[in-house]
Amino acid sequence: MEIKRSGSQPSGKGPADWFTGTVRIDPLLAPPEPARVAGASVTFEPGARTAWHTHPLGQTLIVTAGCGWAQRWGEPRQEIHPGDVVWIAPGEKHWHGATATTAMTHIAIHEKLNGSPVNWLEKVSDQQYGS
Repeated sequence: MEIKRSGSQPSGKGPADWFTGTVRIDPLLAPPEPARVAGASVTFEPGARTAWHTHPLGQTLIVTAGCGWAQRWGEPRQEIHPGDVVWIAPGEKHWHGATATTAMTHIAIHEKLNGSPVNWLEKVSDQQYGS
């Protein structure tokens, strides 16, 4: 058994290649192989969002604070609130982040396939984000 004490893992900034705006990532779980699961608490400041991306084995988001948007490619964006649980199917192109006026925090949980939990794609344009 291993206990990761609160505050023992440093927060990180969401990389500009994968995010637009100010994003903080707080690691939660990354057990050693053969486990494949990983998870983090991700906070998006107003207007911040991920790039379009997919997950080889899917992803679960648990919204814990604020108000955000999530969008599947080809469909309208949807508003997400604390307590909402979002399942993103394997290979589904999507993005998620804060609304234009309100920050949002979610816990993101996904599994790695061949060592990778995510396939990053192009950034969400301001036009896509605003529509």
